[in-house]
Amino acid sequence: MDREKPFGKANRLLRMTHLLTRIRPARVPFTHRQNRITLYEDGSRFFPSLYEAVRKAERFILAEYYLVRNDRTGTALASELTEAVRRGVRVLLIYDYIGSIDTPAGFFRDLSATGIEVVPFNVPSFHRGIHWFDRRDHRKMAVIDGSLAFVGGFNIGDEYSDLAENPQRFYDLGFSIQGSAVQELVQIFTETWFLERGTLPFLPLGVDRDRSRIEPQEGGDVIIVSGGPGQRRSRIRNTFLVNIAAASEEILIITPYFIPGPRVIRALLRAARRGVRVRLLLPARCDVPLIRFLARAYYGILLKEGIGIREMEEEILHAKVMLIDGKQAVIGSANFDQRSFHRNYEINFMISDNDLSGRIRAIHQKDFIKSRPIVLAEHERRGLIVRVLEKIIGLFSWFL
Repeated sequence: MDREKPFGKANRLLRMTHLLTRIRPARVPFTHRQNRITLYEDGSRFFPSLYEAVRKAERFILAEYYLVRNDRTGTALASELTEAVRRGVRVLLIYDYIGSIDTPAGFFRDLSATGIEVVPFNVPSFHRGIHWFDRRDHRKMAVIDGSLAFVGGFNIGDEYSDLAENPQRFYDLGFSIQGSAVQELVQIFTETWFLERGTLPFLPLGVDRDRSRIEPQEGGDVIIVSGGPGQRRSRIRNTFLVNIAAASEEILIITPYFIPGPRVIRALLRAARRGVRVRLLLPARCDVPLIRFLARAYYGILLKEGIGIREMEEEILHAKVMLIDGKQAVIGSANFDQRSFHRNYEINFMISDNDLSGRIRAIHQKDFIKSRPIVLAEHERRGLIVRVLEKIIGLFSWFL
């Protein structure tokens, strides 16, 4: 880091210890040691690695995605999964019904016809109550044989795999995990499956012949944070709060949706006031345009405390990551917004891995420099109409 801070490692660990129990109210989070983490900086690297892992699957594949498109990327994955079924691999797929509403139903029927077990999450039904309609399965993960998982922000679509033209191309990050943490992902998947089907998928777990696939001898520590609307306190939001409070030197945030609410804003302001360098990389263009109005309503109070904000213009930002003191990353499917905190089923990962953290910091530095800086004086000159729209849209921020 650039300069010494009065809050050193000991104080950071003390604050972390006091706050960790807020992530999971009933129990202390479990740390999975020595997992091998591989970061993928774009879809052109992520998807070929995923396809290769699917080809090597021997027993089962669990896939859970918010969005699955009927395009080149969706067709390619469908073909790989179909071939896996033909080899005798059991393939289970959960997709979010609303998130994939533009995908023809015939696409999923064809998958089922090949032997893939397909479950749509939260098909609209009044027997669950109106409130249930607003819940989404926003997770993105694929688990191979219980020993390897691909997670992060990538949905299944051409805009994520770098096959779409530039105006529609998404900038995203994903990673793979190889190690004991993957078994917890299997458990999370089966819980979601039970929520929709009412039965548990009895998987052919067996004993992995290559123990190194499950227990790497070196790697990073991983804490998995599974969020959902049934939690009395949002574990996703509390994970962000814990890490912001623990920071003593630097907080770097990349997120496409920034509607954090007052608690997170206060935490960022407190961090800046105690001397922590805080920088946000947010989108200049967004797939949900109203989000930009809501996010920019927070800019003024943050800029006044010296928090740096830049907007990515070249691509549509979709990556979701926070880096604390250049050492610990929080990365996964959750945005910095109320939907991810309270109404979506999300999955985030707290990862302590020097190589991963170093690469994330380098990525943030590069993207932050080439993005457009937000200057307080210019931001304060935005017109009356824009300010009024921010206030009006803000009334509905909970539902966006």
